[in-house]
Amino acid sequence: MQTKVPFYRPEVGELEIQEVVAALRSGWLTTGPRVKRFEESFAAAVGAPHAVALNSCTAALHLAVHALGVRPGDGVLVPAMTFAATAEVVRYEGGIPILIDCDPHTLGMDLQHAERTVERLKSGVPPAGLQKNVPVVGLIPVHVGGQMMDVEAIKAFAVRHNLWVVEDAAHAFPAAWRRSPEEPWQQCGQQTAAVSCFSFYANKTITTGEGGMAVTDNAELAARIRLLSLHGLSHDAWGRYSGNGSWDYRILVPGYKYNLTDIAAAIGIHQLARAEDMRRTREAIAQEYRQRLAEVDELELPPVDENRIHAWHLFPIRLRLETLVMDRDSFMSELARAGVSCSVHWRPLHLHPYYEDTFGWRPDDLPVASAVWPRLVSLPIFSNMASHEIDAVVSAVRALCGRSSRRLAATR
Repeated sequence: MQTKVPFYRPEVGELEIQEVVAALRSGWLTTGPRVKRFEESFAAAVGAPHAVALNSCTAALHLAVHALGVRPGDGVLVPAMTFAATAEVVRYEGGIPILIDCDPHTLGMDLQHAERTVERLKSGVPPAGLQKNVPVVGLIPVHVGGQMMDVEAIKAFAVRHNLWVVEDAAHAFPAAWRRSPEEPWQQCGQQTAAVSCFSFYANKTITTGEGGMAVTDNAELAARIRLLSLHGLSHDAWGRYSGNGSWDYRILVPGYKYNLTDIAAAIGIHQLARAEDMRRTREAIAQEYRQRLAEVDELELPPVDENRIHAWHLFPIRLRLETLVMDRDSFMSELARAGVSCSVHWRPLHLHPYYEDTFGWRPDDLPVASAVWPRLVSLPIFSNMASHEIDAVVSAVRALCGRSSRRLAATR
């Protein structure tokens, strides 16, 4: 019988189930004591003073750029190689996402390209995707797949150009970085940006089903984000209805409905307690993939760095298409027939119709991202992946590469 391997499967245990049931029985379903507990525990886990729980990482990113004061016409540097949310939150505020190419090795934002882009703007020559010069106010780096970028290089770039940094850390919990083996580890979210934004979507290392967190060491930013997260009200629902606060409230700013529920936080509390164990399991799966696929000439495997603690949200391989008789889409279709579900991370933003039509981005404008995305395939990786599922993925990939190899086909 063929083994069916899903792209992901959340690992939800009995403690999460019991906590959700307790939340339901408590009568307190929306933002309340469990959200507060989750926020405090998450802040402690990443070594940050303030954490605000929200209903998605997208909400966290949006409130971060809003709180930092993005205005219509402001430019924000955003990697082309990312999910829709990283750039669309800038558009929510009327800002202009200025797309930056990716590093060919890590797929993270290429800071050298960012430097050239900013210098062109300062010289009065708009880069690709812009019809006129715009003021650049910030950047949103993404830690692709769960491996952190060089945080000090990002900070130095931001200081040099007087920019704020909002960290899209949707993939990067728990993750850490250091400059060298002699230095201590720094957790993602531990003073790594003005605001670090995390995701608890179903396929992340820890999940609340849907959910996110904004983390910062700035008390004013945290207060602003919290205020904006629930309609700009002067008191949250817990304060008004728990018996400890007033029924009255005042709208201080026009806000949003971005709060996390206690039901979701009930899952997150116990997921968080097992986060490092689940990360280590993902790491072990990644190591097994790397060992068992290392000699497959038709593939490039994701890079590792001794100065990173990798969250391994993704395991993206790159096809050496020149060695294969099929393209990426056919490769994925064949894996699906073999029972292995995969994905692609991502179609770069400049290749989506909205960014092509609105800003005039073209494939040649960001050549590295354009060249790499047709080669990308993300293999399944999740913490409750069974050994026979790992075997099935490895066997299917090796077999497909073998029968699709141009080199082997020439010898037949």
